[in-house]
Amino acid sequence: MQAPLDPLTEAAAREQQHVCSVPRGGGWRPGARWARDGDPIVPKQILPELVSGRGTSEAGGGAAPQARNGGASLIAAASRGTPPPSSFARRSPSPSKLGEDFRPLVTSIRNGGRIEIAAACPGAQGLGLQPGMAVTQARAQFRGLDIRPADPEGDMAALRGLAIALARRWTPTVAIEGMDTLFLDLTGVAHLHGGEAAMARRLCRMLARFGFASRVAIADTPGAAWALAHHGEAGICAPGAQGEAIAPLPIEALRIDPRAAELLHRLGVTRIGQLAEMPRAPLVRRFGAGLVTQLERAMGRLPEPLHPVIPPEPIAVIQRFAEPIATPEAIAHWLSELVTRLADALAAQGLGATRIELVAARVDGVPQRIRAGLARPSRDPAHLLKLLSRRIEDVEPGYGIDSLALHLRRADALGAQPMVERLDEEAAPDLAPLVDTLATRIGTGAMWRNAPVESDVPERSVARAPVLDPPARGAARGRIDAVGQLDRSPALHPWHPEWPKPARLLRRPERLDHVVAELPDHAPRRFTWRGTAHRVVRADGPERVHGEWWKRDIERHSVRDYFRVEDDMGCRYWLFRKGDGERAATGDLSWYLHGVFG
Repeated sequence: MQAPLDPLTEAAAREQQHVCSVPRGGGWRPGARWARDGDPIVPKQILPELVSGRGTSEAGGGAAPQARNGGASLIAAASRGTPPPSSFARRSPSPSKLGEDFRPLVTSIRNGGRIEIAAACPGAQGLGLQPGMAVTQARAQFRGLDIRPADPEGDMAALRGLAIALARRWTPTVAIEGMDTLFLDLTGVAHLHGGEAAMARRLCRMLARFGFASRVAIADTPGAAWALAHHGEAGICAPGAQGEAIAPLPIEALRIDPRAAELLHRLGVTRIGQLAEMPRAPLVRRFGAGLVTQLERAMGRLPEPLHPVIPPEPIAVIQRFAEPIATPEAIAHWLSELVTRLADALAAQGLGATRIELVAARVDGVPQRIRAGLARPSRDPAHLLKLLSRRIEDVEPGYGIDSLALHLRRADALGAQPMVERLDEEAAPDLAPLVDTLATRIGTGAMWRNAPVESDVPERSVARAPVLDPPARGAARGRIDAVGQLDRSPALHPWHPEWPKPARLLRRPERLDHVVAELPDHAPRRFTWRGTAHRVVRADGPERVHGEWWKRDIERHSVRDYFRVEDDMGCRYWLFRKGDGERAATGDLSWYLHGVFG
């Protein structure tokens, strides 16, 4: 016996039969297995059974879908407005079941001379912590709050990025409303995603995949969709029924002035239905035209224009030829023209290129590509042309090139750069052009800068950093030799600065064989490294390094004794022994070579 389907799946199946011009068969595209099974974050009953008779005619299965001029409102769970019901928020246990380790998470923001809660996690909301509450009051009520500063600019940038992604994939009209709402105009696009119910469900699953709890409401007007998503039962409102759907909702769902809402509450008007039955002229005289305008927009009697987010168009300059070109001179000539036009386009948008690509379209349809990356944003035509001109010989023209296209693959904001005359000869040179030149030959992965790290363990006391990052104070620059070993400076070592350290430190200590040494604190007399036997003639040490017991319990008793030794050939090495030679818990007394002097 086949298991019954949930209401949303049945609604999506019916819409798919009547609305979609191309049958989908109910299957998922390859790679979307995450959307097949139920997701604990977004419940399956996210849309109520309100889809009967909407979009298609129940009597005639082949009727054309009706046009809908509304939008879908996507609300993030961490909103500053009224929190969504628990059935639509991210699932979290009740505060009584969280245990002693539970720490409510809230974000704080300064409002004048007061610090307020900007957002609260579901667990904190269950404890009564709401946005707008003073942080001092929250601390007085609950101990152990995890309070972090809010980032409104970052939140708005993330919301705008989400809007751009939805405009590119789902519908071309996406508008931002406030700090937590997106309006999507589904007119003419819902059938491309299997109908309104299927589209809403896929949107919820996509957002859940990226960690967002969402509420979706679909109505004929943006005001009704916003009201249902924030204060009502999120779902699909039947065409023309937005008045009945929002009538029981509070008047705050109309997005009106808080002072007008407070006065209406004093007069006993708390629901939209009560407000809709009142005559409009007295409302305009008492509250102004804004209240009536919002009401009429939500009812669909007045239009509410949306201001959509326009996705940025990728920057590309193309030059097509009437006759194919094949000589390096012709390619270099037109490349200089393209670079100049690309620099002008970047300057117009205030951007600097960090990755560009030249695509040469051949007559036989085999494109030739030249990619160049930059260490920092730049729109200098001479520098960009120099990077690309070095690799013109890599282009194989074949029977000829029909067109050249210069694409901007990655860019960052770049404002106006001041002109500075360097009269001081000791001023630090600009390394960016050199880094870009080397990157075109050996790649960006082969270049980095060493950065000191506070650690007693030698191999952990240095980390890779971008080439153009400023070096730490007092730390010398490092380099990479031919065999990939790190060049270290004594200033990078936080331990025992009076002891000289090796110039080359192996990435990983290499174990030594056939070691002859006296315990507990004598250097080895003989050892074998990489198949070669060495006889020690001079030695100095030991220098003891303890494990980082505060980071790893396994290193609580770890001990290393380092020695500087010189063999009979004049080569000097940096060796260490695991253990102090007296207690077995400190190490197994094995020997390793960690660095080479000179």
